[in-house]
Amino acid sequence: MMTFLKRLLIGRPLKSNELGDQKLNKLKALAILSSDALSSVAYGPEQILIVLITVSAAAFWYSIPIAAFVLILLLALILSYRQIIFAYPHGGGAYVVSKENLGIFPGLISGGSLLVDYILTVAVSVSAGTDAITSAFPSLHEHNVLIAVIFVILITILNLRGVTESASILAYPVYLFVLALFILIGAGIYDIVTGHVPPELHTPIGTPVAGISLFLLLRAFASGSSALTGVEAISNAIPNFRDPAPRNAAKTLASMGILLAILFSGIVFLAYFYGIKPAAEVTVVSQIAEHTFGRHFMYYFIQGTTALILILAANTGYSAFPLLAVNLAKDKFIPRMFTVRGDRLGYSNGIISLGVLSILLIIAFGGQTEHLIPLYAVGVFIPFTLSQTGMIVKWVRQKPKGWVVKLLINSAGALISLIVTMMFFLTKFAQVWPVLVFLPIIIYVFHRIKKHYNAVGEQLRLTTCEPALPIEGNVLILPVAGMTHVVDNSIAYAKSLSVNQIIAVYVPFEREEGEAFEEKWKEWQPDVRLVVLHSPYRSVMQPLLKFIDTVERKASQSSYRVTVIIPQFIPKRGWHNILHNQTSFMIRALLLHRKNVVVTTVPYHLKK
Repeated sequence: MMTFLKRLLIGRPLKSNELGDQKLNKLKALAILSSDALSSVAYGPEQILIVLITVSAAAFWYSIPIAAFVLILLLALILSYRQIIFAYPHGGGAYVVSKENLGIFPGLISGGSLLVDYILTVAVSVSAGTDAITSAFPSLHEHNVLIAVIFVILITILNLRGVTESASILAYPVYLFVLALFILIGAGIYDIVTGHVPPELHTPIGTPVAGISLFLLLRAFASGSSALTGVEAISNAIPNFRDPAPRNAAKTLASMGILLAILFSGIVFLAYFYGIKPAAEVTVVSQIAEHTFGRHFMYYFIQGTTALILILAANTGYSAFPLLAVNLAKDKFIPRMFTVRGDRLGYSNGIISLGVLSILLIIAFGGQTEHLIPLYAVGVFIPFTLSQTGMIVKWVRQKPKGWVVKLLINSAGALISLIVTMMFFLTKFAQVWPVLVFLPIIIYVFHRIKKHYNAVGEQLRLTTCEPALPIEGNVLILPVAGMTHVVDNSIAYAKSLSVNQIIAVYVPFEREEGEAFEEKWKEWQPDVRLVVLHSPYRSVMQPLLKFIDTVERKASQSSYRVTVIIPQFIPKRGWHNILHNQTSFMIRALLLHRKNVVVTTVPYHLKK
């Protein structure tokens, strides 16, 4: 049943040599890996206006030069990550760049920041999209968390089906959103050019505004820079591209940068000319669409595609998180299970882990994750700063052809990213302070995992590990709960082994019960020694483990090994297991931690 359900949801397993068919072309990759960055157009311009409105609506003209500086930062990031793509064609992005050029510690800061950021990407994006849906249908508002969790589960299943299949489905909403915004921007500019927008709606550019300050402008710039989250995803996901992967990834990155620049600047431009004021109930994009088209088909088309892109922005996390996890796992900083490909050749453990952690975050915050956006943004700009600083070090060390131009590009990007990061900490400390707590914890966990893997490797290596101790004989202990076919099957197996002694152990709760069992045993298995351990406190485990430890101590003195054979019957139906005591599982789990005890399970399969 479980296998059928798995095949229904995920599809048939793919052979390893079909991996090439799961690679993305540029068109699909642009949709999948750009959804996070493009969706930020829906809230990035609004973040600028939210800061400026604290002075007055007259300050809105500053959104134009602020947007220009955001575009300069975008250009620096695109050029920088283009260089990273060719310098590190196997992916890894900020983590690999920081680790190789700045050291392990900066690399782990980048890696840890991005892992958490991708979890936030999924939680924030899906919650924002759910809010857009429940705003249109207020009766669903009380089910926000449930709806968001369902969306995460659906996107998780879609990604488990494979990169190509998820891209084929999710590309349509992304391109519909781009088309909708192009129509909106085009229609808005047409209205402005033809004089349908009254000039008194906006303050002329250059108008002096009382109360404006450099600090406030930097704060608005930092808030607007949240529109650049997701830019790094393509450099992390290079292995998902068809060959030549670096060249295709670089072209996709450039296309994303152009689209993001046009959409971001277009929304900022229209918001300024329309005199749009940020409101809690209505988004800036919604107000622009209503001003341009009224509440007709195009308005609802734009709102619908915006809601979809906000939800599907989560897919950027599903594309980049597993590949980043692979790089960290290869370096032994997180569990090796993240390097294993699933049935559909995707890194299923990374996909499932991301889905589960995102759901937990949504539930923990009741679906109201919008105040995590600053934390979400600063989690990206820390790796931005470190990766570009790492590239500066790389160019200075290696001095390849044209390195001066590359150095200037990365220096500009690193400086601006550092300013944005500092502004987040200075102006939004109440929202971003958790990064100062969880990053040290994550890095500590990384080091503990690395230490464990190193210790395991050292102990298992033949050149360093202790030689195996000689075993002169074997004492076999057989816990029994009665005289049944299960026990009979286990005794037959025990007798087939070359052992020095077989000891059956029975643990009754009443002495009379033990004496009666002992009499019957002598008649049934007279050649197998039976030890009866009375348990006045009705515990099977305590007297059994105490007996095994006693035998093990005596056996070890003469180089004997103790083997515990656990009889276990296997029901025909899986659900039948809940109808029976799982004593055998508990015994095995406890004995596995005994250093010199071998545990063997002898199954007896029931037929009905």
